Amino acid sequence: MNKYLKRLTESGELQGRLVVGLMSGTSLDGLDVALCWIKGYGFNTEVDLLEFETYTYNEEFKDAIRLIFSKRQVDLELLTLLNAKIGEVHANFILDALRKWNVQTSDVNFMASHGQTIYHAPQRLHKIEGYSNATLQIGDADHIAYKTGIITISDFRQKHIAAGGEGAPLALYGDCILFSSPHESRFLLNIGGISNFTYLPAGDTSGIICSDAGPGNTLIDNLARIHFNKPYDDGGRIAQHGKVITPLLIQLMFHPFFSEAFPKTTGPELFNMEYLNSAIAEIGTQDIDPADLIATVTQFTAQAIAMAIKSCVNDGPSNLFVSGGGSHNKFLLERISELLPEITIKKMDDLGISADAKEAVLFAVLANETVCGSAIEVGGGPAVMMGKISLPE
Repeated sequence: MNKYLKRLTESGELQGRLVVGLMSGTSLDGLDVALCWIKGYGFNTEVDLLEFETYTYNEEFKDAIRLIFSKRQVDLELLTLLNAKIGEVHANFILDALRKWNVQTSDVNFMASHGQTIYHAPQRLHKIEGYSNATLQIGDADHIAYKTGIITISDFRQKHIAAGGEGAPLALYGDCILFSSPHESRFLLNIGGISNFTYLPAGDTSGIICSDAGPGNTLIDNLARIHFNKPYDDGGRIAQHGKVITPLLIQLMFHPFFSEAFPKTTGPELFNMEYLNSAIAEIGTQDIDPADLIATVTQFTAQAIAMAIKSCVNDGPSNLFVSGGGSHNKFLLERISELLPEITIKKMDDLGISADAKEAVLFAVLANETVCGSAIEVGGGPAVMMGKISLPE
């Protein structure tokens, strides 16, 4: 038997495994690297987050990705080059992190790489006859495995789509495994480029809902970069000094996505600057103060999230645990709290996982299921094992 396949098989029989989880989201801010000790599998999974590091992409690298990100027409050569380049960059980040943590690559049983999302195309959005749901993440895992010497499991979303899903949000599986409670109903909200949530009703796996809610940080970040030369609105300070333009907010909320049934997915392919500019043109307002624009799209994000959460509340008060970059936007969280007075908003850290590390940890859990577990049917998602295996040699 191939020595790496033998090692992977033996890893599945161990009491615990050292797993690296990687996540790079639609905010294009960088790579999250989580070192996890994972015991068990399925609903008996236990995870200890041992180390965590975020590696920020430099501006030149971000600009290159933006040239192909969420665009229907791109430079095919650049797309091909970046598939390899992102894998190489991620591998360097991983090796640097392991050196910092004094961890040998040979000690890591396997790694989970989400890749960099380039385009998300659910059929509901593209509406092209004869084509189903599709999504594309790049950052080839063979480059990561070869350069690091670590078995790498990647491209998780394709199996979900092959089985009839939309490829997202995959948080459903890890959220259910790690955070379900027989005593407390919980919402797990992740605010990245797009916002998604998992609803875990107390003691009722049949009632689980996992879906995208709508925009997250995408519009806020774009406006902060365009008008203030900042990568994001730190803490919501810019929005705090602006005022919400009500006609624009109403126009932004006027989209069929918000009335579609759960589960549903979306992305920057829909909620982008073109969407915002079209809404501005519809209301006929010119020369809008940039701070007012950011205040308005921040309120837009808050209302989209609140609308999704409200539609699920049917058993009294619940707790909402927030993760992702948006969890640091104090102004955004205040707006969400105002719209959801019956729900207590907390950080993901209160459940024992860093709000910044959660997504990377969840992909480590998905890889652990691929190696050790079996298909789990929860929340209406396809019951499939996800991920492709790349060997170091």
